[in-house]
Amino acid sequence: MSVIFDKVSKQFPDGTIALDHLDLEFAKGEFVVFLGPSGSGKTTACRCLSGLEEITSGRILVDGVDVSPLPPRKRNMSMVFQNYALYPHKTVFENIAYPLRVRKLARGRIAEEVRRVAELLQIEDYLDRRPRQLSGGQAQRVAVARALVWKPDICLMDEPLSNLDALLRLQTRTELKRLHRELGSTFVFVTHDQEEAMTLGTRIAVLCYGRLVQFDVPRKIYHEPATRFVAEFIGRPAMNTLEGHLIDGVFHTGDVKIAAPGLMENDQGAVLGIRPERIVLHRLAGPGRVPFFLDVAELVEPDTLLFVKSNETGLVVRVAEDCSDIAPGEAVYLEFPPEALHLFDRSSGRRLP
Repeated sequence: MSVIFDKVSKQFPDGTIALDHLDLEFAKGEFVVFLGPSGSGKTTACRCLSGLEEITSGRILVDGVDVSPLPPRKRNMSMVFQNYALYPHKTVFENIAYPLRVRKLARGRIAEEVRRVAELLQIEDYLDRRPRQLSGGQAQRVAVARALVWKPDICLMDEPLSNLDALLRLQTRTELKRLHRELGSTFVFVTHDQEEAMTLGTRIAVLCYGRLVQFDVPRKIYHEPATRFVAEFIGRPAMNTLEGHLIDGVFHTGDVKIAAPGLMENDQGAVLGIRPERIVLHRLAGPGRVPFFLDVAELVEPDTLLFVKSNETGLVVRVAEDCSDIAPGEAVYLEFPPEALHLFDRSSGRRLP
């Protein structure tokens, strides 16, 4: 089975364009993450796939069949919502069993399937409880169990972890990854949290203003961002980006000069990028080391974040060492490995060779 968004657009009655000619294809068994900031179109893309939103133009194909005209009940997809949408008057067992009762399965088969998925999600001890008696993490697992119990072709999840605290989010991420591996089902997961996307997705679709910016495996999105937007959106802290000019193998920005051999010459204006952890910190001056002054140091165990400046040029440096010996205002010397540098076009934001 494959899922194809073929030039899918969605325009709301007020004129808002939520999706703009989205072209995307992924295969059965993938864990695809739609990632982007608020208003990027990620939830709309998920709802269009499920049939909860009608597309304005284009097609959505599932296994070669155009499902665009089909109502949600005929698409064989389930959905987990941000608020879980559990029935408060039903027990956990009945909440999970509801999709099977709608499909008129035999009572014995329903009990068997509910217990199977409950054991898989480790909630078999809560089957007699009501939703109000559950923690957030337990309620989330019940919602996932209800979505999976009838074995849909695709399971869609719209920011299902956003209501959980940090520890529960981490635990639930681990459970979802294990669940995907064991079931081999197709998961489509919507989030604005890049950490969730990087840890869960087999591939990530980064959206911005309704357009697909990059679709690739997490590692490539991190190390080879297709645009300046992706470079600055992915990473904690984000990639440093500096506007300037690249002339004769040297990037000029303000009073800072950085050797950038091998990058495409661009004297019309470009953006140089480097991840904070790829910058090499030195206490002493030396060949190829650029002087900066420490502004603020933040301890983020086991690392230290250094916010440094040189007149109007600011950078963030991430180092795995104790920097308590460096006082604010003191000079530090930074080395920029050529293989760690990225170059983007200033006007389009596209990655340059």
